[in-house]
Amino acid sequence: NMEKELQANEDLWSLFRVICHLEDVESCSRFLRDLCTVGELKAMGERWAVARLLKTGLPYREISVKKGASTATITRIAHWLRYGEGGYREALSWLQQAEDNKVV
Repeated sequence: NMEKELQANEDLWSLFRVICHLEDVESCSRFLRDLCTVGELKAMGERWAVARLLKTGLPYREISVKKGASTATITRIAHWLRYGEGGYREALSWLQQAEDNKVV
């Protein structure tokens, strides 16, 4: 299945390791700007913004108006937020802690 294929993808895991070891936001930004197209970066930014707004409880329609994301995209992100691997939840928790501690 697709999950096993992703787990076995050595190139993908190498990418994950590199991202984890980048030293700061500027390094990460430079790396992702070289790795991804502008469209890919915008799509990832939109998904992250939608996840953050979903966490606040904002209704799908308001998120769509605010960010321009389709309700299908918002529904998909909400599904992954609730039933995914836990990555969104972990990242949102980290962001909340960082904001509470004035780190970001």
